[in-house]
Amino acid sequence: MSANDTPLVELDDLRVWFPIKKGVLLDRHVGDVKAVDGVSLTIGRGETVGLVGESGCGKSTVGRAMLRLYEPTGGRVLFEGQDTTHMSDSQLRPLRRRMQMVFQDPFASLNPRHSVGRTIAEPLRVHGIAKGGEASARVREILEVVGLPPDAANRYPHEFSGGQRQRVGLARALSLNPSLVVCDEPVSALDVSIQAQIVNLLEHLQKEFGLTYLFIAHDLAVVRHISDRIAVMYLGKIVEVAPADDLYDNPLHPYTLTLLSAIPIPDPAVERNRRAIRVQGDLPSPANPPAACRFHTRCPFVQPTRCRDEEPLLRTLDGHLVACHFAEQVKAGSVRPIERDPVLDADLDESRAEPAYDPPPT
Repeated sequence: MSANDTPLVELDDLRVWFPIKKGVLLDRHVGDVKAVDGVSLTIGRGETVGLVGESGCGKSTVGRAMLRLYEPTGGRVLFEGQDTTHMSDSQLRPLRRRMQMVFQDPFASLNPRHSVGRTIAEPLRVHGIAKGGEASARVREILEVVGLPPDAANRYPHEFSGGQRQRVGLARALSLNPSLVVCDEPVSALDVSIQAQIVNLLEHLQKEFGLTYLFIAHDLAVVRHISDRIAVMYLGKIVEVAPADDLYDNPLHPYTLTLLSAIPIPDPAVERNRRAIRVQGDLPSPANPPAACRFHTRCPFVQPTRCRDEEPLLRTLDGHLVACHFAEQVKAGSVRPIERDPVLDADLDESRAEPAYDPPPT
């Protein structure tokens, strides 16, 4: 947290449920997809919070609900101390320019019929900040800030590479001089070398303009590099929050352990002797999540008591927030991973093997 004790963003028991409807007219409500189900998180001014987890765990939904692109089902979203959860469009409009988003796919998020200059100038026009020559000058200035030439304003998205398009998306987000930028997997569609350029650019812009980031990503190495704190999500809930280095050096939640054990180490000797901690089964449906601890159906450290009967709440342990009944035992090593069925493992290994190459008949 920065010197200012008031967080820039507070999520308090945020829930985003999507209704499941059936019937000829789709008028019968039969259930809900609980994409986000009770998330509480704070983001300080000038801080970068990484949000990681499996696909479908609700990361992107948290970011979009934070900006009111999705309407929250319950809970509260506070921005600079103001509750934006139930604000009308007219009440929310002055705050919109303070909250911006960089989307995952830079090509899909840019209008192919609009030039780059028009794309970046549109937020300035919509909010009545600048138009005409003043807007054009502002566009050229922003393009230079993100590392693109001024003549890029006259070109169209299809004329740029993926990394350049992502810079255009970042320029659009910065045009209104926001306080918060939600980065929804901004580098996942880019080559590794381009990823490094975009991450370095984000860090440079943060120092220059005092930006605050929510950085959503799958790549744990990228998240560690850019984040001050990291929150780990599983099936709509946050299971662990900790400073970036502490999370990697001393993970306390079994799900965090399994994520980190899946990261390959670029040392054949270490990788050959390392034993990965595997999760069992498939990700449960968010429309019907497991009772109590949501990870207990796949947890390698599951215990017969409490895990299936009592929901763990986020609690403080060694500077982490962790939602696990047996985090102390997992940390101490007194709880061991459950031995998997060797026959099942053999079947899984065989199913992952590359098929033999049969040359075509001559």
